[in-house]
Amino acid sequence: MLTAVYFSGTGNTRFCAERFVRKQGGRAFPIEDKSAVSALAESSEIVLAYPIYYSNIPVIIRDFIKDNAALWHGKRVFIIVTMGAFSGDGTGCSARILRKLGASITGGLHVKMPDCIGDVKLLKKPLKKNKEIVEKAERKIDGAAKKYRSGKPPRDGLNAFAHIAGLFGQRLWFRGKTKDYTQNPKIDRGKCVGCGVCKQLCPMNNIQLENGKAAAGDKCTLCYRCFSKCPQKAITIIGKEVITQYDFRSLIDNVQRFGEQSNHAQQHSGDTAKPHNN
Repeated sequence: MLTAVYFSGTGNTRFCAERFVRKQGGRAFPIEDKSAVSALAESSEIVLAYPIYYSNIPVIIRDFIKDNAALWHGKRVFIIVTMGAFSGDGTGCSARILRKLGASITGGLHVKMPDCIGDVKLLKKPLKKNKEIVEKAERKIDGAAKKYRSGKPPRDGLNAFAHIAGLFGQRLWFRGKTKDYTQNPKIDRGKCVGCGVCKQLCPMNNIQLENGKAAAGDKCTLCYRCFSKCPQKAITIIGKEVITQYDFRSLIDNVQRFGEQSNHAQQHSGDTAKPHNN
């Protein structure tokens, strides 16, 4: 059975991994789930999925691969990477590590998804545009799944050109942001009410409550979970202000409401435009 292990901060990568393996009758596990390791050990065909940061692999994924080094030997691995705009060799970043551990790379897929970096204005899109991005992603994932089943999977990000693009396009210039965990998030103690939501969500156990307020350590993996779910908007990570909070499930709910409102408006417009029949 095809098994996906994934890391997802705000839901984008989870959606892509689950949709891909569902097309193959497979199953998906977040890497924080203890059963992910046993699933990895039991399966010969693996999908590894993660978001890409500055054309680099998240540190939490790199550590997961290395912490379970012995389990990758002999595995056939298909890699899925999600991105806001540009990836370069996003799949190649993990592929090079996995090959050294004895895995064979069956293919790669780069999927553009709505931007989740809510404290930076760049790449922000209106709801309608994000809806289009998700629909395009669905088509790409479904097409890749079909090619995978036929034995001709895509190989996004796995060639030499992609490696050069990722290296010189972003990775060299932003290496300081991605080579290790960071001292984030930044928490506005004036806004923080000590609800503990961020502490519960952090995959690195990097946030604790001190004197009734959230306090961050130095093991942030830049996933934006805490940022996106803070009810007081007291958290920033890369930027300095909360522009928008993003969560994939909330986006889909908003898209559905947007569609319902649009349909209602069209129906109402059509009704008022009809000539009287009496």
